[in-house]
Amino acid sequence: MFPKPKRAVRWLKSAAVAHNSETLGYKNSDRKTASYPGAVFRYDERCASGGPAVWYGRAKYRAKARRLLILVRNLIFDYPTKRALRGLSFEIKAGTITGLVGPNGAGKTTLMRCIAGLDLLYTGTITIDRIDVADAPRDVHRRIGFLQDDLGIYEQLTVRQSLLYQAAAHGIPARDQQRRIQDATERLGIADRLNEKVGGLSRGLRQRMAIARAMLHRPKVLLLDEPASGLDPDARTQLSELLRTLGAEGMTLVVSSHILAELEDYTTHMLILRNGRVVEHCATRAPVGRARRLRVTLSQPAPGLRQALTADPQVQGVDLEGISARFDFTGDSHSQAQLLRTLVQSGLQVSAFHEEQRSMQSVYSEKMRGHKR
Repeated sequence: MFPKPKRAVRWLKSAAVAHNSETLGYKNSDRKTASYPGAVFRYDERCASGGPAVWYGRAKYRAKARRLLILVRNLIFDYPTKRALRGLSFEIKAGTITGLVGPNGAGKTTLMRCIAGLDLLYTGTITIDRIDVADAPRDVHRRIGFLQDDLGIYEQLTVRQSLLYQAAAHGIPARDQQRRIQDATERLGIADRLNEKVGGLSRGLRQRMAIARAMLHRPKVLLLDEPASGLDPDARTQLSELLRTLGAEGMTLVVSSHILAELEDYTTHMLILRNGRVVEHCATRAPVGRARRLRVTLSQPAPGLRQALTADPQVQGVDLEGISARFDFTGDSHSQAQLLRTLVQSGLQVSAFHEEQRSMQSVYSEKMRGHKR
């Protein structure tokens, strides 16, 4: 039974009042979502916290659910001496690569273990592919791969034996096991180490073997806690290329790392934690059709720069800074080329014209400065 529009709207208004912008959570949202399964929250991809949105009807609800692979609602987790996660709520879409970042002790590893069904929640819900982690952890384990910071490897086994054991544990048919192992080890560059004992491998090679083990059963969700730890520069580059490839193949990845420059190479979203709370959850790449921030720089001052820019209806929010101007542009690449041509033809001496890209480091630093401890 789905909610009647009037009843759902009344509930939506009350949920908006209860919205807590600091935690990005919604009070009592677990009960309301259970009562009204046609209502689904979503977050704002523009790095800004938005109020809840409701979807009506069976078709829209199912379409939304298919796109959302990980849903976390009001998650609280306690250790004996401290509260590690404080009311987390967020969603992760299928096929995205989310960088999980934050200072030491923010709750990143604890969150990953909760998503993987390895730690018992104090309260709240986590669903993976519409399966509740608490109700059916084994079903969830079939859909996820998890690389923990503590690799948990068997040093007396060879690489091949370790991967065969993992394949059997995940129920991969015997006829497919060798092919899966060959494919995973080739992708990680350790196919020539299959007959070596794990205990004799370097830290970097152990890390690669553990990543191969996590992706062996081709999970829908891959959780990686500091995957680049111990890897040399070439191996880090190969790992970035592999994660981009997995994302392009439709796998959903959540990657925890302190190296934001590397995350920027392949992530589509960033989830910032601090003191067990969500500081920000936003897209790291502007979706197609959204305004981009451009900068034009002249070789000498020209009073007609603003007028030349605002004459284009696709230009908004012009900010002049000496001989430069920054503005939002809603057009495509062809329209951008036409704008540049128009500026030059109007007599302006353009020396630079480019799109401004905000780095993950700058967004992270800005959000952390603005977040109360």
